[in-house]
Amino acid sequence: MAFSEMQQEFFMNATHRWNVKTGATRSGKTYMDYFVIPKRIRKCTGKGHIVIMGNTRQTAERNIIEPLRSIWGEAFVGPLRQNGSIMLFGKKCYVFGACVKAYLVQLQGMSIEYAYGDEVSTWNEAVFNMLKSRLDRPNSCFDGTCNPDNPSHWFKKFLESGADIYQQAYTIDDNPFNDPTFVKELKKEYSGTVYYERFILGKWVAAEGIIYRKFADNPDSFVIDYCKFRDLVNKNGVEEINAGIDFGGTKSGTSFVVTVILGGYEGIVVLCSKRIIFELTPDTLGSEFVKFVRYVEDTYNVVVDKALCDSAEQILIRGVREAVFNAGHSMRVKNALKSSIKDRIRLTNALLGRGTLYLTPDNETLSNAFSKALWKDDAIEDIRLDDGTTDIDTLDAFEYTIEQHLKKFIS
Repeated sequence: MAFSEMQQEFFMNATHRWNVKTGATRSGKTYMDYFVIPKRIRKCTGKGHIVIMGNTRQTAERNIIEPLRSIWGEAFVGPLRQNGSIMLFGKKCYVFGACVKAYLVQLQGMSIEYAYGDEVSTWNEAVFNMLKSRLDRPNSCFDGTCNPDNPSHWFKKFLESGADIYQQAYTIDDNPFNDPTFVKELKKEYSGTVYYERFILGKWVAAEGIIYRKFADNPDSFVIDYCKFRDLVNKNGVEEINAGIDFGGTKSGTSFVVTVILGGYEGIVVLCSKRIIFELTPDTLGSEFVKFVRYVEDTYNVVVDKALCDSAEQILIRGVREAVFNAGHSMRVKNALKSSIKDRIRLTNALLGRGTLYLTPDNETLSNAFSKALWKDDAIEDIRLDDGTTDIDTLDAFEYTIEQHLKKFIS
């Protein structure tokens, strides 16, 4: 079994209390851990606990436990029980999430010999600080990985703290086993964005300026006419057609967007966007949305499958559901997933980068929103500017239509 030079260096030299690999996605920084983890666990004396931690228990299971099982088999990697316990290489371990402060209780009272951390930069800082205090055995150690984030991130500050740390930083080109075509396409997807610096070059850089630079520089290149839309549908088919609704208040607008997700998740076509600045009553909101959907369906010869709505406004959602029912439409009206804004931005930039996000001319409001969206200046975290000077409402409505398929579009 072949390993890269960086992986071999880690296996031989990661003998410190903290052993951390940061850097690009698909750079090979996690693969060696499927062989380091068994070595660490077998050396544990049984005088402390063993924990595997990720953003959530589910992501830790997907990213760490399942690959371990596929390599070593069920005899060495048992089933994950409901209480988070699991038998790994003959010893009882625990799998925990770490993304929210509430997960602190999982570590309280523990004395930990070995901890493994996946996606550490996505963790809650308080959980990490609790973990530090639990690594209290003479032989306690930690192995972990993460993608870079903002240079003011708390974990970067820890890595620069002078603690007993062995650290590696990976670029995507440090993995010689990647398919060259995949690397070329990934670089293209992230070109011109903060994600190129972080996920390709492995740098801790701040998110600054225009978020969707590729679109802002040439918005017309993403616009297609009706004939091109039909060609895309005939070639790929359609997975689903979704409407997104972001409800406005006294200082924001109500936005509607309809998006076609092409078959095989080969791309998306945004058919139409609309923003209503004046405040709507529940009744006029429902009638305006039904009117919008009818226009889109008649113009583009489609049928909208679902309406995905801002879940903070349940009364308004019931009004939309009633209006859709009274209009005799079969679309389902549901709560939007409302996933992390950073994940939604990453998805949109990936689609723009690979050239598989298309807009019809009926998208003036969304085109303007893409062109003017900005990162908030001097923020410790990646935050999209939301001070009323840019159209966040239409961006939210658009993102609601595709966010549930992030992993289908980004592996």
